[in-house]
Amino acid sequence: MIKIESILLRNFKRFEYVEITFNEEVNLLIGDNESGKSTILSAIDIAISGSRTKIDNLGLDSLFNISTVQSFLDGTKTLENLPELFIEVYFNETGIEDLNGQFNSKDKNCDGLLLVCQPIDDLSKEIQVILSQPEPNFPFEFYSISFKTFKGESFTGYRKFLKHILIDNTQISNEYATKEYTKSMYNANITEVEKSIHKNEYRKRKGTFREEVLKDMNDKLPDYSFGIRNNSKSNLESSLTIFEDQISIENKGKGRQCFVKTEFALQNRESEIDVVLIEEPENHLSHLNMNKLINRIAQSENKQIFIATHNDLISTRLDLRNSILLNSSSPAPITLADIPKDTAEFFIKAPDNNILQFILSRNVILVEGDAEYILLEAFYELVSGHKSEDDDVHIISVGGTSFKRYLDIAKNLRIKTAVIRDNDGNFTENCTNNYTDYTEDYLQVFADIDDDIYTFEVAMYNTNTAICDELFGPRVRTLNVQQFMLSNKTETAFQLLDKKKAYLNCPTYIQAAIEWIRG
Repeated sequence: MIKIESILLRNFKRFEYVEITFNEEVNLLIGDNESGKSTILSAIDIAISGSRTKIDNLGLDSLFNISTVQSFLDGTKTLENLPELFIEVYFNETGIEDLNGQFNSKDKNCDGLLLVCQPIDDLSKEIQVILSQPEPNFPFEFYSISFKTFKGESFTGYRKFLKHILIDNTQISNEYATKEYTKSMYNANITEVEKSIHKNEYRKRKGTFREEVLKDMNDKLPDYSFGIRNNSKSNLESSLTIFEDQISIENKGKGRQCFVKTEFALQNRESEIDVVLIEEPENHLSHLNMNKLINRIAQSENKQIFIATHNDLISTRLDLRNSILLNSSSPAPITLADIPKDTAEFFIKAPDNNILQFILSRNVILVEGDAEYILLEAFYELVSGHKSEDDDVHIISVGGTSFKRYLDIAKNLRIKTAVIRDNDGNFTENCTNNYTDYTEDYLQVFADIDDDIYTFEVAMYNTNTAICDELFGPRVRTLNVQQFMLSNKTETAFQLLDKKKAYLNCPTYIQAAIEWIRG
């Protein structure tokens, strides 16, 4: 089978230049808004489709990198300086002679496909006229659009080297997107001979409908008659739809449409799809159906799958090591392929978590319980004078047993991370010796050094004794106030925040963590 090994983009949408290496099976494109997840899917879709129509529909001006265009218009506007746009898709060794050659920017002998958009040489005089105009005007209309193999031969959509489908769940209600999906699935499941037969029969039967069904009505009309439209917009492919249980997918709910489209594309058939591109499969799905869809994707065989997502469940259940991280502030992708296997397996089985929030953060404070999480933002404001988000600091509750799993990821991505935890009665063993594998200067564990102050509630009582006695003393029956707080951790934390926020003192070790993360 043909597998996409990597893609190289120059001046395509948000990327002035980027190269990304892929896995043979599942690739999870993860990132914040405007990070380029959809751009990567779009680049693969356009390049391997060989479709000039796709580019015409999108508009070359929407595909060119804005910064590159602006830099050209702000600089010396000469014909020689006009930028080019290209997408190169590198394959494994396919054994297909027409794909192999050195027609790529690396001058490397390998298999692949190339889309290149460059100024048309024969129109250089016309381009010079446009460039000489005083107002900024980029000559998009004078660019050629060429699809080439690495052998240097042209190819079009009629000559597909691999079959693919793009499932854009952000456009689930878009009629055009649904028609394009149906058309792609139809073409993936039929030979050219079968398609020709279908088109011939469809045209013939439209004629039969006119001659037989409409005949009586048309005979009554003296000068005009009714017929069935027969043009490029009213052909077999534009009239097709997909049914499940005798119901068209357009008439099903959005969540079911997402599931049906993905499940249909992943089915193994004799004429099967090689590459499946999925945009945000989490859209419109319930938690239960999301799990079903993830299991279906995980069971897929003989397909290379690319998923753009910002969903924790998808990214963890399909193995974090398959992740490719994209950040809106940096074009360089990062992978999690090197995180420990047992950490990846932990997140596959672990309860839902905030793993993507953590992965996409620069500075993080990890706490181990709801009580700490409830009060930490108040402590942050007390220590710093403003909110944690103003310092680009995320506060995440992960549970004490998960700290090392998150630190494994932090080491890989160099995320500055402060762990705030209990010493559980032995600071040296639990908070120092326990983290000897995490001594990087951007990782730090914070706990009270006094073994008697073994947990957060004890620290809160010692630091805010009068407040706690006043607030919880009248409610104590058989327990003392500190024991009451230990037995009602979340509720007492909420009451402290709700009623005494302005008067609270911050435990020393938490203050140290906040000052360190801000430093």
